Amino acid sequence: MSTSSHTAPDVSTADGLLRFGNLFCDAKILLTAVELGVFAALESAPATEPELADRLRLHGRGLRDFLQALVSIGVLATEDGTYRNAAGAGNHLVPGRPGYVGGFLMGAAMTLYPAYGNLAEALRTGRPQTGGDFSDMFANPEALAGFAAMMDGLNDVLGPELAQAFDWTGRKSVLDIGGCRGNLLSHVLKAEPGLAGQVFDLPAMEPLFEQHMANLGLTARATFHAGDFFADDLPAADVMICGHVLSDWSPAQRKTLLHKSFRALDAGGTLLVYDRMLGAGGDDRENLVVSLNMLLVTDGGGAYTVDEIAAEAAEAGFASTAHRPLGGFDTLLTCTKN
Repeated sequence: MSTSSHTAPDVSTADGLLRFGNLFCDAKILLTAVELGVFAALESAPATEPELADRLRLHGRGLRDFLQALVSIGVLATEDGTYRNAAGAGNHLVPGRPGYVGGFLMGAAMTLYPAYGNLAEALRTGRPQTGGDFSDMFANPEALAGFAAMMDGLNDVLGPELAQAFDWTGRKSVLDIGGCRGNLLSHVLKAEPGLAGQVFDLPAMEPLFEQHMANLGLTARATFHAGDFFADDLPAADVMICGHVLSDWSPAQRKTLLHKSFRALDAGGTLLVYDRMLGAGGDDRENLVVSLNMLLVTDGGGAYTVDEIAAEAAEAGFASTAHRPLGGFDTLLTCTKN
């Protein structure tokens, strides 16, 4: 049986630097496998190279090398010429699985991958490189559905942990600010049957929210509030969640959202902010990459440090803050209102 066996390139050597410089090829191989449906096809049954070519309607040229590269990466395994999903791919790259992250990878293939070709231009000009903005996406149903799937890929991983990270005792309502189609909210509601949930997001998200809540059997417990959080007031709640939102905006806009959240939050309430924050300890490289993503796709977004957001929360009126790790790379900041 063949499986992955490799280590990170040694960037102190010429060979290591060349290998590191070509890691974008590995990423594109994985993104393409998700795009083609390789993992879903192999979940139904292991397959040989010709069988997989037939299932996916592929030409065949280059397929053996493509599949062997996926074996080398560690997402496929092969034995006697038959390929199957490795454990990680079976758990996280097969659509419909609880830990599915393929939606995020599909979104990265559509937006981040081409945008990174213009990173130098973004650094020269400070302007996004995606050829559009969020309003363009909300006008395109296909792009909007892809964005929702991308967000689901993130919060399917973080949602259950967030639900366990906070003491919900005595809390009756929770609002997810910029909560997309309510997928993160659904994890909290399933873990806490006594809570009523709300999502505040742009009007275009409402049909996706209604469909998703109906599919999950949560329609009676979840409400959508359509609006623009810069132009409109937020609805009140005992607990508010602001996840992977503040890094989309400039520091001034970030402060505006914190002030709005404080005003709308019930007395004694809590704002939960989770994001790819910097300076929380450990290696920041993954979160620095996410910050560069924001350079490429937003007008003013970027990562911020734990100390910066804690100070901004205090400025907005929150009496105290505390932070802890969430998932592999996020930080959860708990902001308490007296």
